[in-house]
Amino acid sequence: MADSSQQSITIPASPQTISAVIADFASYPQWVDAVKEAEVVSEYEDGYAHQARFVLDAGVVKDEYTLEYAYAEDLTRVEWTLVRSTMMKLQNGSYDLVDNGDGTTTVTYTLEIELNVPMLGMFKRKAEKKIMDTALKDLKKRVESL
Repeated sequence: MADSSQQSITIPASPQTISAVIADFASYPQWVDAVKEAEVVSEYEDGYAHQARFVLDAGVVKDEYTLEYAYAEDLTRVEWTLVRSTMMKLQNGSYDLVDNGDGTTTVTYTLEIELNVPMLGMFKRKAEKKIMDTALKDLKKRVESL
């Protein structure tokens, strides 16, 4: 059974700036170390990605997977579900962006993963924490570099 994990970070940028970075999937290999390839497979009429395919190589963890995305109208929420994967049974996730009114945005990352192979709970939680820490820190670094 999959458990959901959640972490937040404050980034000195507007929700619009942050959501633009999140939705630019083709650039992920430039700033997400484990993502070796990323491509938009299909788009909505407004040009935002409907589905995107990723090739992941994080040392012992290698996967090729496709995610389907949905967006809040104001882009303060980006969520995804797993379409296909070589390693995962399930992946649901989201970024929720809250404008703090002072030029910063709180980004909350929620992730739920279930692998095809069993993993001890202690190791799974440690891996989830590392994935989330890295994702949020890399996102902040990317946004601040623009």
